[in-house]
Amino acid sequence: MKTLSELFRLHFGFAPADVILLAGAGSNRRYFRLQTEGISAVGVVGTSFEENKAFIYLSRHFGEKHLPVPEIYGVSNDGICYLQQDLGTRSLYDAMSEAREQGYRYGHHEEELMERTLRTLARLQTEGAEGLDPQALLSPRHMNTQAAMFDLNYFKYMFLRVQDVPLNEVKLEDDMLRLANNLCGKPFKTFMYRDFQARNVMLGENNAPYFIDYQGGRLGPLQYDLASFLWQSSARYPDDLRRRLVTAYLDELSTMRDVDEETFLKELQTFVLLRTLQVLGAYGLRGIVERKAYFLNSIPAALAGVRNLLAAGVCSPYPYLEEILQQLCEANINYGKTE
Repeated sequence: MKTLSELFRLHFGFAPADVILLAGAGSNRRYFRLQTEGISAVGVVGTSFEENKAFIYLSRHFGEKHLPVPEIYGVSNDGICYLQQDLGTRSLYDAMSEAREQGYRYGHHEEELMERTLRTLARLQTEGAEGLDPQALLSPRHMNTQAAMFDLNYFKYMFLRVQDVPLNEVKLEDDMLRLANNLCGKPFKTFMYRDFQARNVMLGENNAPYFIDYQGGRLGPLQYDLASFLWQSSARYPDDLRRRLVTAYLDELSTMRDVDEETFLKELQTFVLLRTLQVLGAYGLRGIVERKAYFLNSIPAALAGVRNLLAAGVCSPYPYLEEILQQLCEANINYGKTE
């Protein structure tokens, strides 16, 4: 805490009166709120120098482009601690809690918040990529075929294999490799957030969205983030809401670059497939293997999303993968509940 207090003193000219440990956010980093007389900042103590370095670089890079990210006030000499702007305590996820509690009934207010968020995302992905130094990013720095295969193998080994699903390894590998290459076999010049979700959007004054936790970002396809956000199975966004939000996103994107809407939407559905399989891998590890209730109980909703993709013919170009997914969806496995 001494290092964070010193960073506070160096930036503001006086020491903080209070240093409060904040609740964890699913990572090994520790967060503290440092405050005194109406002035507040957030101090971070990380365990990974490389993660801190990437976050600080991206924050300063995005900040120079006037994109809504926290300002970095100071960094310790060893790069393990840093002080940043306090964006408050209300996330987009928090703002939509009432709608979730009422049976996932998202109204005009929630839709407006999400639309503002996605329009801002389009700016971050395009303007934020201008002048970006890929060498300053965490590896892998590009969402290429190899990186996409990491996601698909996560599904194979952490979801299929832990359940002993019978499969032909060669045929599945062929389909997965073709899927990965079709989506990511070309270079990208846009920024991919990688873990874009409502919990990583803080709402500031007048509900203006600010982004956090983008240190794992890389150069990659625009659709990946859109798929991550709108097709998160636990959010249960209705299809008509998704369509309106995708339209708003494309409207914003078209002000910055040419957009082939038909191709974009077709590729988006395939990215939804890729992202859903990656998420099932995570649910397999955290739920089936580690027996964590939240992840185990999330599997049926994710498989419902797979059913929709199968019905829409998204998997048709990958017949063996389609066969395996069809078997999973028809098995009606009761994953049950656990503590």
